[in-house]
Amino acid sequence: MNISDYKKVQQTAKNVLTLLTATINSDSTESSIVKTCIELMAQQGITQTWYHNVPAFVLLGSRSCLSVSGKDYQPATEKVGHSNIVTVDLSPMLGNIWGDCARTFVVENAKVTQRPAQQAQNKEFQEGVLVETKLHQLMQEFVTPNTLFCELFEFANQQITQLGYQNLDFLNNLGHSIEADPANRKFIDKNCRVKLSTVNLFTFEPHIRKLGGVFGFKHEDIYYFEDGIIKKL
Repeated sequence: MNISDYKKVQQTAKNVLTLLTATINSDSTESSIVKTCIELMAQQGITQTWYHNVPAFVLLGSRSCLSVSGKDYQPATEKVGHSNIVTVDLSPMLGNIWGDCARTFVVENAKVTQRPAQQAQNKEFQEGVLVETKLHQLMQEFVTPNTLFCELFEFANQQITQLGYQNLDFLNNLGHSIEADPANRKFIDKNCRVKLSTVNLFTFEPHIRKLGGVFGFKHEDIYYFEDGIIKKL
């Protein structure tokens, strides 16, 4: 496996997410954001997806806690408005090389902001984004090449609970291996007793909600081991 090929596709996903932030406004909807993502990826030479023919999985506002298979996903027409949450999950494919990257964006004053306000509803926005960052940090500190998928699942869920959040994933997992065939994915769930080092690449993508909260958050990156050290693609 050539890591650089995967880095190229994953970097494309990251670039698209960065470019996307400037296009989101109060009139944006899941449908319009999906369309923009497809256009931006095509501009960078990627027109395929590996995930159920869903190149961009977008959830916003009242649907940010929704967790469904791509087989059942249909983008909605609810508008972003003045203040909201927008999660965008991209699954580009170039040949048989996958990317997989998700970010939750906070919208204030009808624009994406990197520093949400610390007041009322927006404080929930800020905290959710920070907790996602914290979970990725904790994961990287915890794992070794010998860590089992199920051990990472147990650890990460403990951290989610201790931080006052809940796992929203409809399959109750937190990520998966990157494969040539989606059917061969190994999942970060309670049943997978396979070492992380037996796969070339894996995602970590907790989809969470604060207990008593109304918004869902997600942050996804791809990881791998190099000389026994965890690396981000």
